[in-house]
Amino acid sequence: EDNLPNEFCLLQNYPNPFNPSTKIQFVISEFGFTSLKVYDVLGNEVAILVNEELTTGEYEVEFNSHSGLSGIKGLSSGIYFYQLKVYPANGGAGSFIQKKKMVLTK
Repeated sequence: EDNLPNEFCLLQNYPNPFNPSTKIQFVISEFGFTSLKVYDVLGNEVAILVNEELTTGEYEVEFNSHSGLSGIKGLSSGIYFYQLKVYPANGGAGSFIQKKKMVLTK
């Protein structure tokens, strides 16, 4: 139990800028419903990478040509945002929401 994370954290994707894929890491400190989504600069949802209950731990997700609603092949070069939301299942201290920017180059 001493090795369990004690806070939520969304890390910067790597590599950034990226093509054809990038990795996104995040840390969950409480069991809860977790979503990780990608948005374009207009706020349109372009990918759902995680949408499920997750246990405490460290996670890594790859965003590539097979991810999301249209995949990277359907996306143009530019700035995108990825957002992590966690809603603790046990009525914890509230939800965690964090967003970061990434750049797709083609």
